[in-house]
Amino acid sequence: MSNSDITFGPVPSRRLGRSLGVNNIPPKICSYSCIYCQVGRTDDLRIARRPFYAPETVLREVEDRMRRLVESGEAVDYLAFVPDGEPTLDSNLGRTIDLLRPLGVKTAVISNSSLLWMESVRSDLSRADWVSLKVDAASADVWRRVNRPHRGLKLPVILEALFRFAGEYKGVLVTETMLVRGVNDSPEQVEETARLLARLRPARAYLSIPMRPPAEGWAVPPAADVLTMARQAFSRHLDEVASLFDYEGDAFSFTGDAGEDLLNIIAVHPMREEAVRRFLEKAGADWSLIDDLVSRGHIRTAVHEGQRFYLRGVEKRS
Repeated sequence: MSNSDITFGPVPSRRLGRSLGVNNIPPKICSYSCIYCQVGRTDDLRIARRPFYAPETVLREVEDRMRRLVESGEAVDYLAFVPDGEPTLDSNLGRTIDLLRPLGVKTAVISNSSLLWMESVRSDLSRADWVSLKVDAASADVWRRVNRPHRGLKLPVILEALFRFAGEYKGVLVTETMLVRGVNDSPEQVEETARLLARLRPARAYLSIPMRPPAEGWAVPPAADVLTMARQAFSRHLDEVASLFDYEGDAFSFTGDAGEDLLNIIAVHPMREEAVRRFLEKAGADWSLIDDLVSRGHIRTAVHEGQRFYLRGVEKRS
């Protein structure tokens, strides 16, 4: 990944408003290989932390994009670490957050929770203003089916660390649970997860479904009545529940280079066809740009739930 791939957006976020993405992990390095991941299967499954990009390099890239956004009149609500892999694998995460703080924009980290048993990870996350922790299942067998974790991970250890972090963290803590049909969406499984999350006392518990093409084609959203059941179960145990079941919109930002901006966004955030068309219109470009990027392998397409999506091509992983 080139340095210019470190930032993307801002993109419309149902949780964070206008979110400028910070992609601090190269594709696809993660501690999980979730069946629903919109970035695809994990190429490099690991749990050992290490540096990837110098914090000063990330700061420089964020400053440059922020400058271009200010010039084009674009607003940013959060600087969000939501990379191609698990952000806490980056041993420079805490230092990078510290360097970004003087920019005056709140920082957010969206984590899969798997490395919270490390004191260094909890310390790094404590520097962020807003942290989202993934909890897709409360039982080990379901957790293994949906998240496909690194063999060195144990769910009881992760859950113990979750409670420890929740008790220490001073910022806004939220959780996210992705529901997949036939995997973790039975009434018993949903109830068990809701009871677990209630003990964490998050500011808000998000329920989500696979909205974009998943790593496994069979990882599809539950039926509508199941989603209603899940929302009701969560609401019985948690004070604040939000459903991420609807499309977040097409308000993607253009900062000067349509091709570069588009590739950086879809590397992490696959876009529907109508969103691509609106982006091109905003950038003053036409569909020939997409035809060219597809022909060169930089972009690929996939159909999910009746919608055509545009994703970063296989060259992204070279």
